[in-house]
Amino acid sequence: MRVAIASDHGGINIREEIKSLMDEMGIQYEDFGCDCETSVDYPDYALPVAEKVANGEFDRGILICGTGIGMSISANKVKGIRCALVHDVYSAKLTRQHNDSNMIAMGERVIGPGLAREIAGTWLATEFEGGRHANRIGKIAQYENK
Repeated sequence: MRVAIASDHGGINIREEIKSLMDEMGIQYEDFGCDCETSVDYPDYALPVAEKVANGEFDRGILICGTGIGMSISANKVKGIRCALVHDVYSAKLTRQHNDSNMIAMGERVIGPGLAREIAGTWLATEFEGGRHANRIGKIAQYENK
């Protein structure tokens, strides 16, 4: 699995925690920034990462900003992206099992580093169940292709 990860200025600390977790899990990743604590625009980081996931360069993507909201809204504008805003482990598991999410977004101002690691670890380790859920994902893709 290859994962693209990025944050704006509001998510730098959790991004580093998740990179450490992926190192421990043996997951390949590429960090797309940002590398500063001064204010930057989250779409400048969310959109390129979402495009890389959508075009198959990466299997999944993780985005972090202050709340995760801006990153998730931006990523979901890219055709083929199913980015879930996740702040608990149960949702992280279910968004993979039922929604086949290919990206998640989290908020550093909402959750701490320990919970972020649990969420990311669960999401990265969970597979899509398929079955009845595949039909639902198919309907989303069909709508996207109108």
